[in-house]
Order: sequence, then C-alpha cells, then structure tokens
Amino acid sequence: MIDGKRAIAVVGCGGMGGGHAVAISTGSGTAIWKIQSVEGGVKLREGDTDISKKLVLAGTYDIAPDRQDWARAQGYHAYESFEDVLADSRVDIVLIATPNHLHKDQAIKAMRAGKHVLCEKPVMLSSDELIEVMAVAKETGKVFYPRQNRRWDEDYLIIKRIYDEKLVGEVFNIESRVHGSRGIPGDWRGVKKYGGGMMLDWGVHLLDRMLDMIPGKVKKVFAKMTHITNDDCDDGFKMHMTFESGITVVIEVGTCNFINLPLWYIAGVQGTAVVYNWQCEGKIVRLESWEDKDAVPILAGEGLTKTMAPRIGDSITEFELPKVIFDSNELYSNLVDVVDGLESGAAVKQIVTCEEALRCLKLMEAAFESDEKGAVIDFE
Repeated sequence: MIDGKRAIAVVGCGGMGGGHAVAISTGSGTAIWKIQSVEGGVKLREGDTDISKKLVLAGTYDIAPDRQDWARAQGYHAYESFEDVLADSRVDIVLIATPNHLHKDQAIKAMRAGKHVLCEKPVMLSSDELIEVMAVAKETGKVFYPRQNRRWDEDYLIIKRIYDEKLVGEVFNIESRVHGSRGIPGDWRGVKKYGGGMMLDWGVHLLDRMLDMIPGKVKKVFAKMTHITNDDCDDGFKMHMTFESGITVVIEVGTCNFINLPLWYIAGVQGTAVVYNWQCEGKIVRLESWEDKDAVPILAGEGLTKTMAPRIGDSITEFELPKVIFDSNELYSNLVDVVDGLESGAAVKQIVTCEEALRCLKLMEAAFESDEKGAVIDFE
C-alpha cells in the first residue's frame, strides 16, 4: 500500500497499458476517455467515482525502452523488470496488459509472489489456461480479476436497459456488431501464436456482454471466421448463438467494412430498437396495435407487397433511446473492495468473475471449432 491506498503496478505499458497508467494516476480510472480537462487537472464525468481515494499507481514496466522513457516522462516510476515489480512490497495489485500469450505465466508468478491480479482481456488463450490460473488463485488466496471493462460502455447499458425493462416487449433476437475498415492491427494482434485475431480482441467483449445480459444456457453455436487481410489469424467473424430460452444472437466483427452496420439491433414482439454508433444515436419504434387497417401495397422491385409495406398512422410510436446513469470506474472500485474484503474476511463479490470469463472462453473455443468443422456446435 502507498499512503493508505491500494497500490497497483501496470505491466505492459503500450497503448492500452499506458492508457491505464494515465487513467489510474489521474484518478479517472476507466473514465479517462470521458473526463473533462480543467485548469489544474481533470474533472470526472457525472456519475464516475474518483478512484484516487482507493487506488494509487505504484509504477509501470515494459520491455520496450521507448515505453520506459515515456513512463518516466510522465513522472511514473519505471520498474527495471517484471521481477522488480513483484519484489516491491508496496504493490498490492498487478495489472497485466501484455500480449495475450504472456498472461498465464505472468498472472501465476504475480499471485505466487503475493500480488492480486487484474488481467486484460482475453484473460487467457484457452479455458484450460484459465482453469490452471483459477487453481493458483485458490491456492494462494489471491484475487484474479478479468478486466472486461466494456460492460460499462454506454451503448451496451442502453441495450441492457431495453432488454431488462422489456421496452420492446419480449426480445427474440439481438445483433451486436463492430465494424472498421483498417484491417487487422499490424502488431502482435495479427500473429496467432501471440493470441492475435479479432475473436480474441473484440469478440471476447461482445460475447461477455451478451452473456452478462441474457440469462440461461447457450444451446447452439455457429461461426465463420474471415481471413481477408490475414492468413494467420481471423481478421473478423460472424457468430450465431441460440439460447435455451429461444433467443437468437448474432455477433459480428469486421475489419474490412467501409460502410458500418449499426452497433446494436434488438427485436422484440412489441417493437425494435437500434443503436447506430458509439455516440449512441438511435431510436425505439414500439408497436401500439397489430391492427393496421390502412396498410397499402407498395411497389417492391417489379412486384407489389402489402406484407412489407411500412406502417402508417398510429399503430407505432417512435421514442428516443433511454438514458443511463452509470459509474465508468465501478470495475476499479469493485476490485479494491474485493481485495480489501478478502484480506479482512468480509467477502465482496466480483462484478466480473473468473467463472464468467471461463464461460466466455469456452464459447470462443466453440466458435473456432464451428469454423473449422463448418458445423453447428452443441454447447453447455
């Protein structure tokens, strides 16, 4: 601890890890991208906690000399090695933000050195690796916390409110997409042995949110990976899931899309909602009555259709998307509370659990199996 606060060290100080370091050092946590600059510091967004009251940055470490120089230029303590991080008795928590293939060994070493671990996604390359790490966490009595921070994305929380409150009635289909046009990143994320590929990069987030939102078992999985810009690992995919309840889900990541489809499309028996982008532009169209006596056939190509004619009159109503108030820094706050609770004997539940991360990894493995076999995979 440092000055009575939990001390965290960031291991892997690249673009993501460097962002974490800035966020923690300013007290803005995961809200770093939403803070307002003010004279003399930063101002948190309404609803966000100031994590500097609970957490302090002990320092950072990276194998790249330029990232070490960057950290020193920010005024951070730059550890000389990973072993130096583990040897620092002040460090309570190690945040692992290194390439994916390094997570398992670093997490195990950190916990056996007496540190709690916050690990970037995907926490491991396989479910077997995570099972091994979970066993070490139990053996050492340390917290292993999966950093699935996109449960706090505003677009997701809007959709989750629509789902939970049945604002479009009973939901029967949800589609979640992330599209870009720059191909797969040119760093380690494009190399399979390092844990590259879009399923492990973005897919883990989209799957985690679906599993967080929709209760019950997943029964069927079908997936197709794309290799448009990269032969070694997937540069995108489309994945279909069917839940035991009958709800169907489409998850898609594309990196060669020059026109993006909406982030979210959710269909219920009494309406439809769409979120177009990360600015959360969108709408809800809700059914008022199935009766539509004024339906008039329209010309559709070379034929007429009444079935697909747009609704007119007062049988539907259009609404703005609901507002959500949330704390972007809840993950960090919960992490500290879990660590404090574990050491004091007052159990505090992790918001993102290892069991949830394990289920997500197993679903990704089912997706890869489906792609390889070209078949629907039975799950759970």
